[in-house]
Amino acid sequence: MSGRRRFTAGEFSADDLAARKGSKTVSVCLPARNEEATVGTIVEVVRNELMDKVGLVDELIVMDDHSTDHTAAVAKDAGANVVACADVLTDLGNQPGKGETLWKSLYASTGDIVVWCDADVANFGPHFISGLLGPLLVDDAISYCKGFYHRPVGADQRGGGRTTELVARPLIALLFPELGDIVQPLAGEYAGRREVLERVPFVQGYGVEMGLLIDVWRLAGYEAIAQVDLGTRVHRNRPLHELSSQATEVMQVALHRADRTLVNTAITLRRPGFGDTEITMQERPPLVEVTGYFRQAL
Repeated sequence: MSGRRRFTAGEFSADDLAARKGSKTVSVCLPARNEEATVGTIVEVVRNELMDKVGLVDELIVMDDHSTDHTAAVAKDAGANVVACADVLTDLGNQPGKGETLWKSLYASTGDIVVWCDADVANFGPHFISGLLGPLLVDDAISYCKGFYHRPVGADQRGGGRTTELVARPLIALLFPELGDIVQPLAGEYAGRREVLERVPFVQGYGVEMGLLIDVWRLAGYEAIAQVDLGTRVHRNRPLHELSSQATEVMQVALHRADRTLVNTAITLRRPGFGDTEITMQERPPLVEVTGYFRQAL
């Protein structure tokens, strides 16, 4: 597999990967905030098809990011281990946010390989997980695998979302052209080896995917990053006015990674007709620097 870094989910079968993984352990972590409509089905698929049937997945965690609906109860009833973000690393503070949830799920999980998948996927299948695991289990040189997919929204289904096409991709072309072949840099489906993930910081908010991609590339090199086509992904789409904050956070992270003096980490986003939004880019340190993290004892 040397030199090959793009795959399709259909190349990998769960049975074959379970046989290949040997002593390695796999954790699937689902960051979730108010996802009661979809999280139960995702948990059931992972539990039934990838844990009970073939033993590919060893641990399934739903990381509840301060949900106000029945996300936690639905996930628990479906068979997941539900962990509240507010209950993890409480001495370090309690902040809601996508990146915070991922960082705490890495701390709470134990697998040698960690797979993350958004909990709002409406057409979830086991290939989302097996596809992301495939490159990591067939090639030891690969440390990080990003998913990409077709999105049946509007006339053009080939690219990423609006924030990807209008913000992330242009910034990568300008500042990090070495990553220009990454199809969907902001995709919420990806997997990595713990030995790499525990050594990079996690931006607390929506800029986490951009930050991880850049930091893993700098740490492990481009050759360590793979991509896998997961087919079609159907999920909730936010209205345009809700994307301004997300886009700003992605820009902050990219510019800050390029040059820490380029932008302030705390800004006010002002939009006519809407209230001011205070946006502060904060990040959590690599877990190997956190007292009590179990890997420090190894």
